[in-house]
Amino acid sequence: MSAVRRRGIRAHRFAENPILKLALPAWRAHFLSYGLLALFALILGMAFYQQNIKGSSNQEKSDKIILKDRKISALRGSLMDRNGDLLAVSVSGRAILVRTSVLQKAEKKAGDAKKHKNALALEEIQRRKKAVAALLELDLETLERRLQRENANVVLKRLVSQKLADQVALVGLPGLYMDLDYMRQYPLGEVTAPLVGIVRMGNNGLNEGHEGLERSFDKRLAGEDGLRRVMVDERGDAVDEIEMAGARPPRNGENIRLSIDAKLQYLAFAAIKETVQTHRAVWGGAVVVDSATGEILALAKWPSYDPGDSDSRANPPNRRNRVITDSFEPGSTLKPFTVALALEQGKVGMDSLIDCQGPLLIGGGRIDDSHSYGMLPLPQVIQRSSNTGTARIAALLAYKDMWEMYDLLGFGKPLELGFPQERSGRGRVRPWKNWKPVEQATMSYGHGISVSLIQLAQAYLAFARDGELIPLTLTVRDELPAGRRIFSPQTASEVRAMLEMVVSPGGTAVRAQVPGYRVGGKTGTAYKLEGGQYTRKYLASFVGIAPISNPRFVIAVVVDEPSTSAHSGGAVAGPTFSRIAAGVLNARNITPDATQQIVQNVAQTTGGAL
Repeated sequence: MSAVRRRGIRAHRFAENPILKLALPAWRAHFLSYGLLALFALILGMAFYQQNIKGSSNQEKSDKIILKDRKISALRGSLMDRNGDLLAVSVSGRAILVRTSVLQKAEKKAGDAKKHKNALALEEIQRRKKAVAALLELDLETLERRLQRENANVVLKRLVSQKLADQVALVGLPGLYMDLDYMRQYPLGEVTAPLVGIVRMGNNGLNEGHEGLERSFDKRLAGEDGLRRVMVDERGDAVDEIEMAGARPPRNGENIRLSIDAKLQYLAFAAIKETVQTHRAVWGGAVVVDSATGEILALAKWPSYDPGDSDSRANPPNRRNRVITDSFEPGSTLKPFTVALALEQGKVGMDSLIDCQGPLLIGGGRIDDSHSYGMLPLPQVIQRSSNTGTARIAALLAYKDMWEMYDLLGFGKPLELGFPQERSGRGRVRPWKNWKPVEQATMSYGHGISVSLIQLAQAYLAFARDGELIPLTLTVRDELPAGRRIFSPQTASEVRAMLEMVVSPGGTAVRAQVPGYRVGGKTGTAYKLEGGQYTRKYLASFVGIAPISNPRFVIAVVVDEPSTSAHSGGAVAGPTFSRIAAGVLNARNITPDATQQIVQNVAQTTGGAL
């Protein structure tokens, strides 16, 4: 300190530093202080605004972004014939839909522009509607009418390409969205429609089995839809897809291989269609069964319908598969079973003579034939289809035994094919305890009892399979099911010999012959029962076996109300059997088994007996 003083410099304390004594103007200090206070107040105000005023608006907007679970549709399985040809198949694409609730809300906001300043104008919404209609080639007036539905998801167009779907999406119509879409197609159309059935929009998706095998196998065909979670904005449009627990991919439906052979199905369909049209009948049906396996190879009906045409589908009788669902009195096609039971019990033999002289009066009822035959050997009772002869044979049988035979054959109960409404075609067989002698007589030749055509086809398997009956199936059979014995092999062989006589000269169905092959069968001509009364309307039928020497196929035909001069089973259904049998035997490369004499008989045949 003394050294400093010696040099003449005065020492100062820090607080007395002259630099610090330089005073700033007072107003600058005040300005700075007030500025800081104002900035702080502004920050507080903005925080209050964001939290208390604007916050509710932000919360409202954030609430409109929600999570939704969206279904991923499974692809419906295909129905194929036994050779893998498609009978029903789903094709995929995109569906264009509109949520009408979202669209109508946008239109409501547009009408109140003061309250919703950022809403689309009504003119803009209308412009976008026109753009969508133009892209999808829809009538604008029709589109407007459909979009007026409340709380609906309106399908504008199905199976559009991804490119077109993207173009439509860019229009930005409120409520418009895309979804995966599947369309069911039926390559054989009306040929298989009553059997395969159709799908329709249902609670579980676009492809819910509605009729036929589509309905029978619906669970197996439908598969299982997948699931994903998406963020959805206030218009209902997906914003983003997020991961979620429980998300699963779709499990596509099962492909099912039917026992049907598409080529034989077309052949049977063409034959029955021509028969119904030629004889101006109400309807007709035909069934082809593989007698070795019980597989149904063809099941055709006319009239049919086009499954791709909504107008054609609108006719319920055409959609109903009457081959399975309708029962009728089969007439003389039941006579071989009466004779078979009598043979089985030893009541008659192949050399027995049967009194076919008419009329036969039983319990006040009169039974007669179109011709008086007198005494006939047993085989000729079937060949000439004698009602009186069959009734006299039936009188030798116990009621219970006849009823049990009908029950074993499957009459009076559904065949368990799994076909919808099959129970309606189970037919009717009255309990044997309530029978009267005249009822036993009439049932012996196919009156007073009702069956479906598919039941008749199955019953004739007992003759084709040496007396054993197996159930029918509409799917390919990997293993042969256990059968049940109805008749002995000898009885079945003897009945087959009688059936062959039916198509031989002197029989009722010479027009059922097939060139090059031995066949056999039985005609049926029955009056229709309406309102409890028999009418002058006919049901013509024929059930046959081909070839008769080594049975491979059972073919059944029925024609309801033929209205031309020909109305008998031999004249109407017999030729249809012949056409179908010839096609089936040739398609399956079955070696001809006819002798030269049979070939000559067929060549000489010019008409059929009635």
